Amino acid sequence: MSTLYNGSICLTDIPKDKITTSEKNGKKYLNITLWINDTADQYGNIGSLQISQTKQQREGGEKKVYIGNVKPQGSNPTPSGAPAEGEIEDLPF
Repeated sequence: MSTLYNGSICLTDIPKDKITTSEKNGKKYLNITLWINDTADQYGNIGSLQISQTKQQREGGEKKVYIGNVKPQGSNPTPSGAPAEGEIEDLPF
């Protein structure tokens, strides 16, 4: 069975050095990891988004960078106080 989830990503928490540029199309990408929990947290989130790590980063104990959460569709994906569309400035890309 398919399930649709909504979420938000905190763009200001993305380190600029983690954004890569494709040699094929010149577009910018960020590799992410989606973690789905067995139960929802107190806000209804059932998963989190992190910037992907290499095996060496994981084994070296490098701190994970969490950039967002996901919850089942129908929940409000925009955190309280988040800027409205078009209000975001000074993004890292």
